[in-house]
Amino acid sequence: MLKKIVVVDETKMNLAALEKLKNYAEEVEVSHDYPDSEEEIVDRIKDAEAVIVSWRTEITSEIINQAPNLKYIGMACSLFDEESANVAVKHANEKGIKVTGIFDYGDPGVIEYIISSLINLLHGFGNHQWKKMPVELSGRKVGIIGLGTTGKLLANALLTLGADVYYFSKTRKPAWEEKGVKYLALHALLEKSEIISLHLPKNTTVLKEDEFKKLGFGKILVNTSLGLPFEEDAFKNWIQEKENYALFDGDAKNSLSEEIQQLKNIVIQEKSAGWSQETQMRLSKKVLDNIENYLEK
Repeated sequence: MLKKIVVVDETKMNLAALEKLKNYAEEVEVSHDYPDSEEEIVDRIKDAEAVIVSWRTEITSEIINQAPNLKYIGMACSLFDEESANVAVKHANEKGIKVTGIFDYGDPGVIEYIISSLINLLHGFGNHQWKKMPVELSGRKVGIIGLGTTGKLLANALLTLGADVYYFSKTRKPAWEEKGVKYLALHALLEKSEIISLHLPKNTTVLKEDEFKKLGFGKILVNTSLGLPFEEDAFKNWIQEKENYALFDGDAKNSLSEEIQQLKNIVIQEKSAGWSQETQMRLSKKVLDNIENYLEK
């Protein structure tokens, strides 16, 4: 039993999960907003033994140093690696603080967003139409950058719909190549594909000026990654060329400048693609599972 758990910000855990936290600590303090400053974060967690935090709030080394009782940090978001995390994982571990993250909780909704948005754009079912004549997703050349959980789910959906699917990843995925997903080096993928979908850890930049030149014209770029997986100036030049389109969900668009968001041929969904009732249930359960596993050891 911990002395105090602090939910630092609005993690979107459901009420049942927040109530269940009381089983793990003598005191539970929950915030449903986002702190405005480092000082406010410190004030919230300074006497906590465990904290739970969303991806929106940074828990830096300096903040950790000012929480002397801290033993556990539960990220109510994905923890791909130390570089992309909003928590100073290495520093926390050096101080003996356990850091956990969750995975595979919002992916199905992201896939539904991508497929539905592409179909709307290809057929002109919404306010935009990619080409003069409607075209089908079947037979389109689609490149996936990042073949993690979301990328694999997307590849599977695209194969089912008859698309020609390619991928680029740091590591080859032989099992998926056997299913018909073809590996290409990044520049070759950009040249070959008509549609590119980005599925990368937060703030992983892969597309710069040279990459957008390789991508060329008459293409569609889909981004549901957090942060910018491309250089904004290079993207701005590319999106203004003829017949180029870009699709962003609510989370991905938050990193775009207001100027870029106003450009034509950018289709923005204000809602987060990965957020649903089912997502909330998976997120809540995984966060609780992590803290339970920590306390059992």
